[in-house]
Amino acid sequence: MMTTGTIPAVRLVTAHTGASASANELGMRPMQARAYAHRGEQYLLIKSPPASGKSRALMFIALDKLENQGVRQAIIVVPERSIGGSFADEPLSKHGFWADWVVRPHWNLCNTPGADDVKVAKSKVNAVGEFLASEDRVLVCTHATFRFAVDELGIEAFDDRLIAVDEFHHVSANPDNRLGAQLGQLIARDKVHLVAMTGSYFRGDAAAVLSPEDEGKFTTVTYTYYEQLNGYTWLKTLDIAYSFYTGRYIDKINDLLDPAVKTIVHIPSVNSRESTKDKHREVEEIMDHLGTWRGTDPATGFHLIETADGRTIKVADLVDDDPAKRDRVAAALKSPDARANRDHVDIIIALGMAKEGFDWIWCEHALTVGYRSSLTEIIQIIGRATRDAPGKTVARFTNLIAEPAAADDAVAEAVNDTLKAIAASLLMEQVLAPRFDFTPKDVGPKEGFDYGPGGYQEGRTNVGFNEERGQFHFELKDLLLPSSKEAKRICAEDINEVITSFIQDKQAIERGLFDPEVVPEELTVVRMGKIVRDRYPELSEDDQEAIRQHAIAALNVTQQAAKIVADSATDDGSGELKANTSFVDGVRKFMNVRDLDIDLIDRINPFDAAYAILSRAMNENTLRQVQAAITGRKVTLSEEEARAYAVRAVQWKRERGRAPEVTSQDPWERQLAEGVAAFARYRAKAAASG
Repeated sequence: MMTTGTIPAVRLVTAHTGASASANELGMRPMQARAYAHRGEQYLLIKSPPASGKSRALMFIALDKLENQGVRQAIIVVPERSIGGSFADEPLSKHGFWADWVVRPHWNLCNTPGADDVKVAKSKVNAVGEFLASEDRVLVCTHATFRFAVDELGIEAFDDRLIAVDEFHHVSANPDNRLGAQLGQLIARDKVHLVAMTGSYFRGDAAAVLSPEDEGKFTTVTYTYYEQLNGYTWLKTLDIAYSFYTGRYIDKINDLLDPAVKTIVHIPSVNSRESTKDKHREVEEIMDHLGTWRGTDPATGFHLIETADGRTIKVADLVDDDPAKRDRVAAALKSPDARANRDHVDIIIALGMAKEGFDWIWCEHALTVGYRSSLTEIIQIIGRATRDAPGKTVARFTNLIAEPAAADDAVAEAVNDTLKAIAASLLMEQVLAPRFDFTPKDVGPKEGFDYGPGGYQEGRTNVGFNEERGQFHFELKDLLLPSSKEAKRICAEDINEVITSFIQDKQAIERGLFDPEVVPEELTVVRMGKIVRDRYPELSEDDQEAIRQHAIAALNVTQQAAKIVADSATDDGSGELKANTSFVDGVRKFMNVRDLDIDLIDRINPFDAAYAILSRAMNENTLRQVQAAITGRKVTLSEEEARAYAVRAVQWKRERGRAPEVTSQDPWERQLAEGVAAFARYRAKAAASG
């Protein structure tokens, strides 16, 4: 069933293999076994989606380090107290492992009363000090407590310990990020083991999580969304969509909120333009839409709503400001019954809660009003709906956004929110896609890859697919390969982080979506090139270019394949795609159109597939107004951009034997010529002033 009034921007149809939940003789699921195989590494980074079992993976690794690797104690660091429950006692030996995970109650500081503020920090810091002096082996605390403890006790106090940081994307290489600075000091001292875990290893502010020098010390274990969702037993389809409204969001949300679908509704912050400024009234109106209020359950605090068809549904209100009421509801949502019983609760309405680390496996729809503070937050919210649960075949995320209006004083903000929502869907499409291993042509077949009915054929552009690992081997003519160890690591592990920076680049996404005269190479070559240079200034020009090529190839291949998949969806009214292999078939179909090389990839606008969705989702007049506003802006080339064009012009001249001409019919050649002229003006101006 599709959500009323939305057009999916992203759709994944899974293979239903059941592999994600299957355990080996030690009781480890596939992701956990993969991470455990690297348990001997001093610095380990685990990138794995929500619900893949990162918490238990850490238990296996920590127990081995404590027993066999000379590590004295393990300190588990989580971003907020509610997540501390993920590291409670676990009888691992019951499922085949050689030890159980045990945390003595007084060493789980997440269960200690009081918030993590300066007033109560002292007692928790004292507790950390007492733990370090004890013979006990495991402590769980929040990021805040750990920061205070390191400040108070010093880096040296943690020697010979394992520090495991959950939700690692909260860390930043920015000097103002205290936890990031402390981890940098721990790495520099080199006396601890570090395990970092995250389901979204990028930050909404596009800041690097670690410095390149520190990041190079980590061994990365990646388990992709594609592997996780493809290995589910129940969930078959994941849809990600955005929907636009005018007027009050409350009126539009009624079209999207189905009382029969298990839903988390995130209403907007009272400080946002989407808010009516009365969050309690908004909750009441949402419940009025669902049905008639029949009181509250005294045990859980859930509202009881009688729907139009006579059923009684349970609604959890996490917006209520009364701490006693909200805490009772929150406790009921964490009870064992919430996981075991599909009918424990039906709708959850939240504002700042029920996001990262919140585990409600039955959630079928995450409905979020307004753009959130970062792409990371959107990814975390989507993760609430992607759990596998008996009978749950469809999951969806809908971002409800105010449509920009010509008379709206906040039109620029509205356009900005629209761009961010599109960026989130583009990023999720990339995150959900199989991984790409790009090579130049004729390197030969790779073991474990299926190259289609004809097999690998030298001289052709070959596409191989490994279903088990969710990975493509993709040959691309004239592709530049990275040469340094760091550049190779980036191309293998961090291409999505580069793409994240690109799709957050306001100029790139504005021009790509709304300027019909944009030359694709302005985006793929110049803007992406600048992003790579800014992100990795220490790398050689050749390595920077190799990373640029890999990033734009991954983005454009994903977008073009998804476009082919969308065009080939069935017409039987179900909205379902023809087969779970459709994305793979889409990639092969795109590849087989012509003999692809990197120049052809560079000539594709990375945002044209997203525009096709946007043009169907947004009011046509509004779309034209936004286009006019953006194309009406005169874009002046910066000196750095002009230099980038001049460098490309030299390459162009070397390949063709003549300089690019400003009168050419080829828009890219014209752009190069204009860039050369602009750079010449900058140089002349500098010479005159010098």
